[in-house]
Amino acid sequence: QSQTAVRRLERNLGALLFVAGYANEVGESFRALVPVSVVWASYGVATTYVTADAVDKGKKAMANPQEEGRAMQAAVAVVDTFIWQALASVAIPGFTINRICAGSLFLMGSLTRWPLPVRKWTTTAVGLTAIPFIIKPIDRYGLGQPLG
Repeated sequence: QSQTAVRRLERNLGALLFVAGYANEVGESFRALVPVSVVWASYGVATTYVTADAVDKGKKAMANPQEEGRAMQAAVAVVDTFIWQALASVAIPGFTINRICAGSLFLMGSLTRWPLPVRKWTTTAVGLTAIPFIIKPIDRYGLGQPLG
């Protein structure tokens, strides 16, 4: 029974880390409504996910029974995973959501007479709605997968 609880905890922690990988997209979506420090903090959370994933890949490479070159394989796995995850989970989606939100806020300011709070909340909704449309192609085409 304790093994089942451990597996459940590991699964929940894995799910929490997975969700943490999308924190910066949520932060960018809320940029119009929150202090910029909150947005930067969301990047910190997402970077924690990327780092945890890279370390995990390094540990798995070190566990490889092949003795020779194990440390080099682990180092390559960590660097490779970190770079790819930083691009695919943080930089590209964050930049994309940022531009979508900035564009929508600008267009609503130019094309509507909505009050600023309505435009800001609408911008946030647009950003949140765009997240799955950005993430799905990255996941589908393997852009979030390291080379190794």
